[in-house]
Formats: sequence, structure tokens, C-alpha cells
Amino acid sequence: MGLFKGKLVTRERVVDVLRTVNDPELHQDLVSLNMVRDVTVADGEVRVHVELTTPACPLKDRIRSDIEAAVRTLGGVRGVAVEFSAPGGGQTCGHAHSLAAGHQVPGVAEQVSLPDVRSVVAVGAGKGGVGKSTISVLAAVGLARRGAKVGLLDADVYGPSIPKMLGVEDQRPGLVGDRIHPVRAHGLKVMSIGFLIGPQQAVVWRGPMIHGTIRQFLGQVEWGELDYLIVDLPPGTGDVPLTLSQSIPMTGAVVVCTPQDVALLDAVRAARMYQQLNVEVLGVVENMSYFIAPDTGQAYDLFGKGGAERAAAGLGVPFLGSIPVNVAIRISGDAGTPEDIFEGNPEGVAMAIDGMVTAIVAQVVSRQSSPETRVSLTVHP
Repeated sequence: MGLFKGKLVTRERVVDVLRTVNDPELHQDLVSLNMVRDVTVADGEVRVHVELTTPACPLKDRIRSDIEAAVRTLGGVRGVAVEFSAPGGGQTCGHAHSLAAGHQVPGVAEQVSLPDVRSVVAVGAGKGGVGKSTISVLAAVGLARRGAKVGLLDADVYGPSIPKMLGVEDQRPGLVGDRIHPVRAHGLKVMSIGFLIGPQQAVVWRGPMIHGTIRQFLGQVEWGELDYLIVDLPPGTGDVPLTLSQSIPMTGAVVVCTPQDVALLDAVRAARMYQQLNVEVLGVVENMSYFIAPDTGQAYDLFGKGGAERAAAGLGVPFLGSIPVNVAIRISGDAGTPEDIFEGNPEGVAMAIDGMVTAIVAQVVSRQSSPETRVSLTVHP
């Protein structure tokens, strides 16, 4: 009956043996792909809940038979029941757990401890194109310039722009044993899928592959001692930011938006998503808020005025500040020289960014129970 014959069958042993069962198409084990959502054991009866990558998975029967064969190698197993569900509520049998309602999926969890990380701050947005990655970079660099130890995790897997914005797109992380050493740039420790793919290569991945990559970035990257780990999330309220939010116990989230009413609607949805997931919203940042003419010093509200501040008030969360439209921000992002913004301070941009950083720090400090607070990350492999 296999290696475990004679031992009491337990949930932990079932999970271990499921690591030997691969998805026939992705050629990775079900646990690492985050497809095993729950395992229960009672009186030798084993029940395994698997989330398929697609509702109409043609390989479902093979996956079922492989799971049954693997679990039956354990001694003491009287029966095996495999139930399937699919993303978006496409359940084929068994009990589905509602993510939309903000409930955690009772998955198979491994603790990835980051004992030297003081706070994890996610930067998200309800829609793309509002400058979320720009705010992530400017906040991270601003914190580092104050003497903080800062890591920047580019979790925007489909659109990894952080390496370009930091001028390190040609660099590669180091590898020592099974530990990944992040790229260092502008006083930051940086990790991104952009370091591992070509500059024009599209990332066409299913959810489980993204989960596995993020799990690697958390568990295998040598982050070391950090005061802040800034996580640049993908835009929107879909599967990827939702799953990332559930996988990382964060100090809080910063929502980025622009002043237009359409952008504000999406920002409110993003903030509501974090609130439903019990992730505290540290506040709202209004990017591309106004334009100051360099010749006259006159301010122009190109996209409206005060919308983000009103949205923050309506949500009951802090307003963290306004960042203006300025050509220097675009130039520094394209050139990978974010520090130029702080050193040149064109039209008071650096002061606006510094005010935003001060507001973020204040919100983080207010949520930490003591200066010695540490964050332990729970990852669903």
C-alpha cells in the first residue's frame, strides 16, 4: 500500500501525497498550483476539493483517478471522494465558497514567514491607466529616501512595468541555492516577473500559475529586513487582485485614482473589495490631479477637482494627497530615474509626493500595535 502503510491517515499526509499528483496540462502538482482548496479526513474517509482551471475541464476524470490512486497509497484509507469547482462559481459538484461575499476559501495553507518585514502595503486601482505603478515607485523611493528599508514587489504579472520605471529591466535576480535574491535599485529590493521574461513577451497564464509565481516571490525571495514591502497589484477587482489580497495579510491598501467620475467609480469598487476582504484601506491617492504651468505657475484642473477626496470621505477612509500631472514624472518613469523627481522638485512635485508618503506612513503607524509588530504571510500554495 505504499510508503505510508501502517500510519494513521491525516489531512497533512493527504496533502503531502497530493504533491505527487500533477495537472496533466500544466505539468505541475495540484498543491503548488493552488488547485487543492480543501481536504477533510474522517474515519478513513478522505474528501478532496479541487478547483479546476476552467469549468469544462476535459481532464477532470483523469485528475480524479490520479488523486484517488495517490490517496489510496496511504494506509488506513477506506474511501476517497473528489469534488470539483471552477473559478467564478462554476461548481461541478461539492460546496462552493463565495469569494464575492468576502469569505476566505478554506484552502491548504502553508505559512511563509517573513519575520523581518514590519508592514506590507498594497497599491491597487479599480482600473488601469491611472498611474498605480507610478505611485508604487514614487512611494517606495520616497520611503527609502527617508532611511526606511523598502522592498517593492511587482505583482502586476500581466503588465510588469516596475523594472522599466526603475531602469533595471536588463538585470536579473540572483539565485543562491533555492533562494532568490532580489534586484537592488534606488535603495530598494525589487522583484518582478518582468526580470524573467522578454521585454515584448506576453504573460498568458491561468490563475493557478500566477498563484504559484506570487508564492515563489513571497516564500523564496530573500527580502531580509524591511520596514515596508510595497506590493504593486494588478488593476481591477477581478480574480488576480482578489486572490493576492487573500494570500497576503497586509497592513493595508492604498487605492489610486484620477479625478474623473468614471475613474472614481472604479476606485470605489476597488476600495469596497478590500473592505470585503478585511484588508484595511489606508486611503485614496488622486494621481494626475492638476497641472501647474511652468511659465506662469497657474494651476489647471484638467480632469476635474476634488473627486478623490470626496470619494474617500464617502468611503470613510483617509485622503492621502494629490499628485499633479507633470512631464518630469513621465520622463523619469521612461528613463528609470525616479530620484530625479525628488532632487529637481519641478513645480512642487516632490513636495506633493512627500506629503503623500507622510500620510501613508501615518496610516501604517496608526495600525501597528507596537514598533515591534511583524507580519507573517499566509500563502495558499
